[in-house]
Amino acid sequence: MTFHEQIREGIPKVLPQPKPYDPAINHAPKRKEILNDEEKKLALQNALRYFEPQHHAELIPEFKQELETYGRIYMYRLRPDYRMYARPISEYPGNSEQAKAIMLMIQNNLDYAVAQHPHELITYGGNGAVFQNWAQYRLTMKYLSEMTDEQTLVMYSGHPMGLFPSHKDAPRVVVTNGMMIPNYSKPDDWEKFNALGVTQYGQMTAGSYMYIGPQGIVHGTTITVLNGFRKIKKSPKGNLFVTSGLGGMSGAQPKAGTIAGCITVCAEVNPKITRIRHEQGWIHEIIENIDALVTRVRKAQETKEVVSIAYLGNIVDVWERFDAENLHIDLGSDQTSLHNPWAGGYYPMGYSFEESNDLMANHPEKFREEVQKTLRRHAAAINKHTAKGTYFFDYGNAFLLEASRAGADVMNDHPTLGREFKFPSYVQDIMGPMCFDYGFGPFRWVCASGDPEDLKKTDAIACEVLEKIMETAPEEIRQQMADNIQWIKGAQENKLVVGSQARILYADAEGRMKIAEAFNQAIARGEIGYVILGRDHHDVSGTDSPYRETSNIYDGSRFTSDMAIHNVIGDSFRGATWVSIHNGGGVGWGEVMNGGFGMVLDGSADSDRRLKSMLFWDVNNGISRRSWARNEGAIFAIQRAMEVEPLLKVTLPYLVDETLL
Repeated sequence: MTFHEQIREGIPKVLPQPKPYDPAINHAPKRKEILNDEEKKLALQNALRYFEPQHHAELIPEFKQELETYGRIYMYRLRPDYRMYARPISEYPGNSEQAKAIMLMIQNNLDYAVAQHPHELITYGGNGAVFQNWAQYRLTMKYLSEMTDEQTLVMYSGHPMGLFPSHKDAPRVVVTNGMMIPNYSKPDDWEKFNALGVTQYGQMTAGSYMYIGPQGIVHGTTITVLNGFRKIKKSPKGNLFVTSGLGGMSGAQPKAGTIAGCITVCAEVNPKITRIRHEQGWIHEIIENIDALVTRVRKAQETKEVVSIAYLGNIVDVWERFDAENLHIDLGSDQTSLHNPWAGGYYPMGYSFEESNDLMANHPEKFREEVQKTLRRHAAAINKHTAKGTYFFDYGNAFLLEASRAGADVMNDHPTLGREFKFPSYVQDIMGPMCFDYGFGPFRWVCASGDPEDLKKTDAIACEVLEKIMETAPEEIRQQMADNIQWIKGAQENKLVVGSQARILYADAEGRMKIAEAFNQAIARGEIGYVILGRDHHDVSGTDSPYRETSNIYDGSRFTSDMAIHNVIGDSFRGATWVSIHNGGGVGWGEVMNGGFGMVLDGSADSDRRLKSMLFWDVNNGISRRSWARNEGAIFAIQRAMEVEPLLKVTLPYLVDETLL
């Protein structure tokens, strides 16, 4: 069968032969056994409803074995034979160019070079899934190949509910992931209901088809590291940044450290992902011996070398040994997937990677005990370094939250609202006040042609737009503008592309709209092919997360999620090609609500109208909320936005004299 025929086939009438388990692929860890016998039968019924009854007798034992062996039914047999990657948009079958663009983005999320566990349909974060199983993937691609611009595909946590009549200005796809009733949104609820096949964890950009590989966070991480050093009034040159995690999003850290110009040590326990990051050029060196690591870092400090080093081992060894050696750490953080601590997001000391996986699957309570013991040691070692002057920040991965639940010494001796922990979230002290409050966040685009030349042209267009804006930019945002111009000028030489021909930069509403408008005009002139716009949900408006994106909201509303819901509703009727709303992205199931979008630019007047309407709302919705929380930068930004757009009228806060209170 041709590629087009396989896409259009959906779930085959004749079952393909079972596929052998490929040990060369980085697989998801076995999930713990959480279903009782009755629930296991229900999980099988739920899986088999995708197949005609004549196949059930053959599939029941196979799916039962998958459930018992892996803790999930992935339907490996249905994994396609074709290579999984983002093809040029012209190579997809279909009646809608917008639908073809979405197929491109889905396949990019599952590209072996991009996805963390591609055979389990997991893109990053240990559990960030595009689909729950391969039947859902096949059926979704079939629907997308059939749909017109007068239909909308509705996605329920990976399950394609179906095509519904709509209209050309409606989203082509509406996605929800993990939208649980609040009382059923604890970590074990995810384990249970995901095993039943009725919900999934979409992370931020996995289940919304907008992941672009580690580049998606390299820029934000670069800005974080640069501003972290600015905060402690040090140059990155010759100074040390220590962190951990080389998986999906965390794999960007050493690359970002190199771009910022510091020494980076990033610990990782998984040998396979460590080698992948080295082969991709995201890290310079791998060191497995802690003595050798100490020697190497001292040399780098003495020569002020810019180098990224992966330590293949537990991060706690690094913190403890560097303390014993009195080796100074300037910036410290952690980006292991602690939103998922009991299912592969964080590994305990004293066990090999394989031993830990075995303990996780077969002795979950013991595994939990060892993880919490390690977290206590981890925090104790960090405290010793911060006493010597290290600036440590929580990198939005729920490190402080899980460490506190483990009884670690991370709580503030004199807590105030929003400052319960002794260490700040990076959003509180860096990204929130310096970027998000002013509307700067992760604007990204993908060249649908797949042509590297198109990416070069869009880089040049974006740079030209930003330099023009910079000429009249107010002083309050000139540093942000300068950082982004420097970033986009170095984007090509830093070899950031993994998978699709994609780019990211931080821009405010003005920057996003003007860059998108310039892209659309270039498409209309025939200079470049279609462009797919999007962003990380980790942005000004998309996400309500009390310990990350909205951690610098101090009016008590950081535990509400009105903003994320309004964001996706507003995007949907202002012209987004697809919209998504998720529970659980980034910091954990039940800890966050986040919304995202995708938008296809085709050079038309319709695209011009949609991009101006949607992008203005997508940013200023969040600035409005932040200004109402009395954030100084956001008040400045929203007043500036109202001057530009007379139809915008936002309720501003009156400030109360502290002496009266």
